[in-house]
Amino acid sequence: GSPGARDGREELRHSPEPCTKMTMRLRRSHSNSQFVDSYICRICSRGDEDDKLLLCDGCDDNYHIFCLLPPLPEIPKGIWRCPKCVMAECKRPPEAFGFEQATREYTLQSFGEMADAFKADYFNMPVHMVPTELVEKEFWRLVNSIEEDVTVEYGADIHSKEFGSGFPVRDGKRRLSPEEEEYAGSGWNLNVMPVLQQSVLCHINADISGMKVPWLYVGMVFSAFCWHIEDHWSYSINYLHWGEPKTWYGVPSFAAEHLEEVMKKLTPELFESQPDLLHQLVTLMNPNTLMAHGVPVVRTNQCAGEFVITFPRAYHSGFNQGYNFAEAVNFCTADWLPAGRQCIEHYRRLRRYCVFSHEELICKMAASPEKLDLNLAAAVHKEMFVLVQEERKLRKALLEKGITEAEREAFELLPDDERQCDKCKTTCFLSALACYDCPQGLVCLYHMDDLCKCPRSKQYLRYRYTLDELPAMLHKLKVRAESFDTWANKVRIALEVEDGRKRTLEELRALESEARERKFPENELLHRLKGCLGQAERCVSEALGLIKCPPGSPSGPSLSPCWLPRPALLERVEAFQAEARAALDVPPPAPGTLQELLERGARLGVEVPEGRRLERQLAQAAWLEEVTATLRSPRARVPLPVMRGLIQAGRTVAPSPAVDVAMAELQELLTIAQRWEEKAQMCLEARQKHPPATLAAIIKEAENIPALLPNIQALKEALAKARAWIADVEEIQNGDHYPCLDDLEGLVAVGRDLPVRLEELRQLEVQVGTAHSWRDKASRTFLKKNSCYTLLEVLCPCADAGSDSSKRLKWRQEPGLYRLDAESLGLSAQDLRDPGAVIVAFKEGEQKEKEGMLRLRHANAQKAAPPLPGPGPPSCVCGQPAGPGMLQCQLCRDWFHGSCVAWPRLGAQKPSPAWWEWDAKFLCPLCQRSRRPRLETILALLVALQKLPVRLPEGEALQCLTERAITWQDRARQLLASPDVAGPLERLAALRHRLHGDSDGALREATPPCPPVSMVSSQSAELPLSPPVPVVSPRCPRGVPAELEALSAALPRLQGPVLELSEGTRRPLEELMMEGDLLEVTLDEAQSIWRLLQATRPPPLALFRLLLEVQHPKTALGTPKAAPGTPKELEPKRSRGPEGGDPRDSPTPGPQAPGVSVGYSLGQWGDCGVRRVPG
Repeated sequence: GSPGARDGREELRHSPEPCTKMTMRLRRSHSNSQFVDSYICRICSRGDEDDKLLLCDGCDDNYHIFCLLPPLPEIPKGIWRCPKCVMAECKRPPEAFGFEQATREYTLQSFGEMADAFKADYFNMPVHMVPTELVEKEFWRLVNSIEEDVTVEYGADIHSKEFGSGFPVRDGKRRLSPEEEEYAGSGWNLNVMPVLQQSVLCHINADISGMKVPWLYVGMVFSAFCWHIEDHWSYSINYLHWGEPKTWYGVPSFAAEHLEEVMKKLTPELFESQPDLLHQLVTLMNPNTLMAHGVPVVRTNQCAGEFVITFPRAYHSGFNQGYNFAEAVNFCTADWLPAGRQCIEHYRRLRRYCVFSHEELICKMAASPEKLDLNLAAAVHKEMFVLVQEERKLRKALLEKGITEAEREAFELLPDDERQCDKCKTTCFLSALACYDCPQGLVCLYHMDDLCKCPRSKQYLRYRYTLDELPAMLHKLKVRAESFDTWANKVRIALEVEDGRKRTLEELRALESEARERKFPENELLHRLKGCLGQAERCVSEALGLIKCPPGSPSGPSLSPCWLPRPALLERVEAFQAEARAALDVPPPAPGTLQELLERGARLGVEVPEGRRLERQLAQAAWLEEVTATLRSPRARVPLPVMRGLIQAGRTVAPSPAVDVAMAELQELLTIAQRWEEKAQMCLEARQKHPPATLAAIIKEAENIPALLPNIQALKEALAKARAWIADVEEIQNGDHYPCLDDLEGLVAVGRDLPVRLEELRQLEVQVGTAHSWRDKASRTFLKKNSCYTLLEVLCPCADAGSDSSKRLKWRQEPGLYRLDAESLGLSAQDLRDPGAVIVAFKEGEQKEKEGMLRLRHANAQKAAPPLPGPGPPSCVCGQPAGPGMLQCQLCRDWFHGSCVAWPRLGAQKPSPAWWEWDAKFLCPLCQRSRRPRLETILALLVALQKLPVRLPEGEALQCLTERAITWQDRARQLLASPDVAGPLERLAALRHRLHGDSDGALREATPPCPPVSMVSSQSAELPLSPPVPVVSPRCPRGVPAELEALSAALPRLQGPVLELSEGTRRPLEELMMEGDLLEVTLDEAQSIWRLLQATRPPPLALFRLLLEVQHPKTALGTPKAAPGTPKELEPKRSRGPEGGDPRDSPTPGPQAPGVSVGYSLGQWGDCGVRRVPG
């Protein structure tokens, strides 16, 4: 370049003036003339004065600082954007404000080390030497700075339930020391404060994190909490456990709206996009800025061990001076309730979600007013009154719009998100508006016009309480707070003298004493009453000082309206003395005369000796007159407290012959009365009770005492009850029937409570005890362990047998929560006392049971056999769909999971070649409700019942059941003895005998380690079967019983059916079998019929395999057992079915016995494992 250019470069390089970004770019590219020409001002289109030319960091446009509106005085530091970029930035969709979640996790120690190191490095001095004023000044400098960013971390809103509280807590995790025990129950413990009796939050069931459950805060220097108020404008309390101070700024509640207006005014663009910005804890503003706009702000430094309390709707913010640990929680007192209601209205305007329903909280407290203290009850009453009035107005407006349909809704059972107003997000409780055609919509009554466009006829009201129920709740609150309101009204009338009568000092003291005894809260009226009492007592003291004149000073002139000369006064005094002595010498003086003399002496203004004698004589006369009136009164007896009061008053009276005689009479009467009271008390409390004749004699003697004796009166009432009890016993014992057990139990309970020896009581107790013993024995005979049925229900027919869902419901519910079968039979408690009614109902119930079971069998027969390709109808006692490996009940034909019921145990019996005798019959627990004892056992119970002189409903039911069983047994025997059935039975018995003989012969030919089982075979000409082939297992698997191994080996060669019956013969047998299965009694004829019917069907191989596998999974089920050979031949492959047959006959891993989980390994079936799982 030219020398000029070099000079220019040197000039630019050494220029002392500040350089703009434009100048720096020119220096780097000054040789490019085209580049220089492109940098011109977008307003004036000139490129001169490049030292005042600004480059926009957003769009790279250039502007002179003096061309801007308004012009800039100098080059701004940092990032600068032109007006076009600023406008584009403002038009962009707003981003949510907030703090980022830290990615690193700390322990308390590691966080403290990081926080202390950061503060020491930042201020270049030890952390404990940094002044709080310096930290505060630096904090607000960083907040106001645009160019400088500092990032700190804050462990805020940590749940104390998860990480532990800084206060001692009785959670049972560790033992507390005595000092910790004291703090664990203190009201200042932040875990206790929200649930104190005076706290409103204790009536919220849920543990609201941060409100009822404290949050923990681990802070470091500059970590801040922004301007905010608490949820629902509640109180908050913050305790700093340890560490460096926390700086707070607060604004009183009356200035809350002013603060919000100032912030909206200074940052309008933020509030336009987010109206509830202040509720998001993301806004900081310098307190000096707020105070400059008239917002009052207070400040404090919270040190370790100090509490900070914020009041409702009091905005607060602050920051931490360094590493510290704090804990905070919310609480609400009675005075918060109006503020809480105003907060809900505020939330409704902002469309902000509520933490809890304010209406629900008020109604919950109103529903249990006895749990509220008086102050809270009074506040809730006022709040409830406002709610009721507002609800009346809203529902009236709804009615005027033509909405008349309404449904009650238990809103407290719904999740909050299902009962929020679509318009304002308020959580509804008292009422809401919904639409039949728009079921997802819901609005509160304040937005009844914003629900939907459907006609009003489609809309309906969902309400929690009727308008008649709400005033009733209001009245309960009023009754609770009535004592306080009554007291307050009396105090107000007394203090303001509204009735024109001034109260005495004693009346005012009584009002104060009432407030103290009833623990009324501190209030303005109580303070005024105490002040009035103090002022009155001072006046009394001053008045007494004025009345009592000094000794020796004349008192006459001060009390008399005029001055009297000395001689005239002396004459009057002497005349009074003479008259007083004359009255005292005449015994006995009348009280009226003495009182008149005392009043005249008081008007003299001179103290005379006869005055004291007159006072003593007057007191004696008044006491004697009261004693005479009390003892000689013909209308009532004298209570003992009155008698003691007279004796006590007589001790204060001056002694005299008349007083001594009256005192002796009173004392003697009191002694006699107390002696009889003690005797009556002994009769009432003695363990050895007395017969009615003895008590009657005591009462008769005590009638002569002219005193009111409470114990004698109680003894008289007890004797009257005993005589009435004896009459009831005689009436029951002499009735037409034996007495019912319930009646006897009631009489025994009443008789035991009476303080009278009743000879009949022992006899009744013996009868009741014998009846209980019989019922217990019957229960042990019939009821299974942990049965959900009662004895009476088992003995009665199951009248609702046709209701499948009803039976499952009974099975799942706890005992006693469902309707008894006695009730389903139509029997009331009175009907159970009538034997005829029980028998008639039992007969009707039998028919209902049979008809219901037929319907149930027909319905269950429509169900497809499991496993099903998809989810099917509910089955089993659990009500879940059917699955693989289920068992079908022989009676109701329903299917049941192995983990829900008990299965038949084939291995519990001796192996038999007659497979139709194997105990594989399964009745579900819904059909077989009891142990089903044998008929002989039931007959023994009936014999014992006949000896009881007591009637039991269970006894009546047992008699009916026995009669039903005997009737069925007779029918069964007749049918079994008929020619059509007797012949097949004989052939079946002969076949069984021959099979057992063949099996014994085969077994004698081989001696294996495990007992073998021969196959079922027959040489019958009618049903040819395969020849008998003995099956021998050379070695039983370890842990598998021999019986199970033998049964498992026998399965592949079972054949059948072994009998044939005509349809006319089979159908009566099946009907009789169904009726026999309904009986809760075990009969041999039922077993015979079941075996006969089994022999007419093919052997149920799949059922046998399933039962054997469930009983012991180690048995090789579904596997053919060959004769002794090579080990390979004895280990069947899992991929093949039994005897190469249908693979569906192979065992499936579906069914499980109760409490047993069957797991299959990758090898053969014999490697199955069994483990216990919770049942």
